[in-house]
Amino acid sequence: MSLITELKTLAYPDYRLLEIRDSDAIDRDDEAAHASRTRVVVGSGPHIYITSLQREIYVQVIIRIWDSPQAPPTDAEGLNQVSFESPTGLISVDELTKGSAASMTLPRPGVYEGHAAWNNRQATSDYFDACMARAVEEEWNAVRIGQACKECPVLEEYAIDLWHTR
Repeated sequence: MSLITELKTLAYPDYRLLEIRDSDAIDRDDEAAHASRTRVVVGSGPHIYITSLQREIYVQVIIRIWDSPQAPPTDAEGLNQVSFESPTGLISVDELTKGSAASMTLPRPGVYEGHAAWNNRQATSDYFDACMARAVEEEWNAVRIGQACKECPVLEEYAIDLWHTR
């Protein structure tokens, strides 16, 4: 049970959504993106969608590729099973309006199964909501709002563990 490769990146969840996709997957899967609103992380063919509860604070996305199935973490706030298909073996973590936050090459193309776990999702959202309330109350400008978002005391994190199945 060895880790083959890992990608860690910060990504901006504009419109509260992030997409992990195979490099050839141009069209979005709107049904899967919508399903991630309630299931948080959803895999559908060459896409994995992640929905945050907030839209302004960077989140950490971790993708780990293992040589065999892994037990799910026991300390996560939430957990889902995911499936991902990568015909090219090249994947990207995309921010909807900013483009690619990071990319990685998989050990081989194919179908990957695994699980996605997340932590600090609600705490980050609560912090963001409190900042927005203060911004209105104290008439913050965009620079002050951006500064407050960078000062979030917790890091919202999504960890996706995958292994090749076929």
